[in-house]
Amino acid sequence: MKPYLREHVPSGIDDIPEATAYEAGYLVTKNAGWRNVKPVVDQARCVGCLQCYLHCPEGVIYKDHGKVSIDYDFCKGCGICRKICKLGAICMEPEKG
Repeated sequence: MKPYLREHVPSGIDDIPEATAYEAGYLVTKNAGWRNVKPVVDQARCVGCLQCYLHCPEGVIYKDHGKVSIDYDFCKGCGICRKICKLGAICMEPEKG
């Protein structure tokens, strides 16, 4: 695992990449379907502070038109993004199977 941001520390909000925080090649296996809950972003409440992006251990959060989106193919459903979001813009919803 080689996080992009450990070698390329952004100096401002515009320096944060629009893709995941990890270099290509690390996340190659899609979620196997064992996730019970998934994070859902309330786009109306999200201000694009990107704290969830910086704290996501899987690097599945990315910028999308000034807000955040989540790559559910690789999200493990850990909930760290929800816990770090001060505005409550992320909630955990049951996975529908």
